[in-house]
Amino acid sequence: MSGHSKWSTIKHKKGAADAKRGQLFTKLSKAIIVAAKEGGPDPANNLSLQNAIEKARSYSMPKDNIDRAIARGAGTDADGAVYETVVYEGYGPDGVAVLVEALTDNRNRTAADVRHLFSKHGGNLGTTGAVAWLFERRGLVLVDADRADEDELTLAAAEGGADDVEADGSVFQVFSAPESLSAVREAIETAGIEVQSAELTMIAKTTVEIADESSAKKLIRLIEALEENDDVQDVSANFDIPEQMLEAVAS
Repeated sequence: MSGHSKWSTIKHKKGAADAKRGQLFTKLSKAIIVAAKEGGPDPANNLSLQNAIEKARSYSMPKDNIDRAIARGAGTDADGAVYETVVYEGYGPDGVAVLVEALTDNRNRTAADVRHLFSKHGGNLGTTGAVAWLFERRGLVLVDADRADEDELTLAAAEGGADDVEADGSVFQVFSAPESLSAVREAIETAGIEVQSAELTMIAKTTVEIADESSAKKLIRLIEALEENDDVQDVSANFDIPEQMLEAVAS
């Protein structure tokens, strides 16, 4: 898990000046639209929508964009594309397990694209069930370790219903059940602690340590390529790369 949490932190830092932010907002909007369409426009009664909004907020998506996506999902857009959730499982370099979650209106196109990216970057697409058992869905809030006191954070997180707080290099990881994510974030922010990111994600139960910079670079290139695909919403992997090396290969 630790390597992947560091990667999440790096992604958020890069996102502040990312030229592809428009593409990112489009993906976030798509997730909100689908969640609102499937479960209704009220986040209090729609966990999927609640979590989609939390993720959008983490990437500083404007409230107007979020509200428009909710309204679109709640409307009757007969001409709009019909999206379905598809999960792809595979392996990256050094046997790292990779889980890809996508929203697509064309299964064949997305499957072909994902398979090509795995092959191009030294991995291979597996069958259903190949790696999913290595992950569990959790709420994850990241807080900059240099800008928060661990005891204060732990207390605030517990009041919000968090399960655990762990120090991991430059960040504190706050874990929760999926349905508690929004309450945990709110409790932390109410305590005056800045949240770096908050989202529902797949947490690896075991990790693969990557100590070679060349292998790390190949793996990150695969993950970046998958994340840049228009249909892909989330990519989870069970790698553990030292923070300094990870920042170097992601630059």
